[in-house]
Amino acid sequence: MAGGEAKEIHAVMFPYFAFGHISPFIQLSNKLSLHGFRISFLTPPGNVSRIKSSFLVTSTIQIIPIQIPKIQGLPPHLHNTSEMTPALHELLKEAVDLMQPQIKTLLSELRPQFVFFDFAHHWVPKLCSQLGIKTLSFSVFSAISGAYVTVPARFIGVETEEPTVDDLKKPPCGYPQTSFTSLKAFQAQDLSYVYKSFNGRPAVYHRAVDGFNSCSAIVLKSCNEMEGPYVDFIKTQYQKPVLLTGPLTPDPPSGVLDEKWATWLSQQPPKSVIFCSFGSETFLKDDQLKELATGLELTGLPFILVVNFPGGVEARAELDRVLPKGFMEAIKGRGVVHSGWVQQQLILAHESVGCCICHSGFSSIMEALMNDCQLVLLPLKGDQFLNSKLVAGDMKAGVEVSRREEDGYFSKENIKEAVETVMVDVDKEAGVSIRQNHMKWKDFLLNAEIQDKLISNLVEQLKAML
Repeated sequence: MAGGEAKEIHAVMFPYFAFGHISPFIQLSNKLSLHGFRISFLTPPGNVSRIKSSFLVTSTIQIIPIQIPKIQGLPPHLHNTSEMTPALHELLKEAVDLMQPQIKTLLSELRPQFVFFDFAHHWVPKLCSQLGIKTLSFSVFSAISGAYVTVPARFIGVETEEPTVDDLKKPPCGYPQTSFTSLKAFQAQDLSYVYKSFNGRPAVYHRAVDGFNSCSAIVLKSCNEMEGPYVDFIKTQYQKPVLLTGPLTPDPPSGVLDEKWATWLSQQPPKSVIFCSFGSETFLKDDQLKELATGLELTGLPFILVVNFPGGVEARAELDRVLPKGFMEAIKGRGVVHSGWVQQQLILAHESVGCCICHSGFSSIMEALMNDCQLVLLPLKGDQFLNSKLVAGDMKAGVEVSRREEDGYFSKENIKEAVETVMVDVDKEAGVSIRQNHMKWKDFLLNAEIQDKLISNLVEQLKAML
């Protein structure tokens, strides 16, 4: 910023309408507001009550409700993806594309210096260039995932309109040489969704790459310490500034653990409990739930299994249908099966919890690493596969459940074996090494000075762009 008094920096946040996307945008908003940024946060009105308590009370942040245009087949009461079917997800992207006039009018009134936008909103840079506003494509995905999936090199050597499963099993041309060398067939098959167009609209890949190509700078929720080679590859691919927020570690949980959980956990030995959860929008198939539950029983350790189901499904009836007859009786006192929201951070912080089995969502990984909870990784879709490779492979801070190549099947023995690596065989080489690395990354994530410096560097880079 040239001469004179430092001017207040105003940034607009425009995340995609999925809570896995909204949360990192909130975390970044809070961090920037502590550095004097004024934040305008755009989201449909139905999300406001759920997110407003996540913002810092003293912050200079305003939530601005925006309207999702009416589109045939998209229920008007749905303002986020949490209760949407895959088909509705695609209609939501169609509706998002119809928001351009509304967003342009809003930005003309707000006149921010920056707009942080998500992958689906790839048209934001073109719109903002007419208004003299700088744009930042903020990827909420890990750099290992972005470098594998959404780079121009992904289409080098591809002879079809979309990459094949065999193409996607291999990294793109020029990908950094790390512990991660390939995906299994079932994982590549799942990733193929990213390249598919629905209803004549741009595929996720084309939205993301278009946004990266046309924005002023790319912002990644990462740091060089954890993902340096992948960050460098993305820089090489796009030949533009790539700014880093750091991992945006979650703030310590507020409140007190519900008495139900506190009482049950206090009856278990220290560091003995397995906490198992897959987030609110990752669902297990029948055979996966059955093998997971019986695998937990096989470990002989106390456990909490949190299982969620798609909207409209009655959880208790599903559990009765899928779990083996007599299972709930067999685990009484030692295991708890729960559906619905839980105080995950407070549970992971409890002295009785020693292991976390999760879907490799990055927030869950961070929460487990920041506590003394050994990580067992069971990725089920999309970027989760890459996150797991990063943590179990590059960082060597967790163990991934062994799966079948073609369809991803895992058995109860696979679950038991992975848990034993970090919870039972703690004196064997793998267990010792994972625990040492876990402690190293825990110290890194809990070092406030390091984490604050990552945000300070980002702020300086943003100021230099004005």
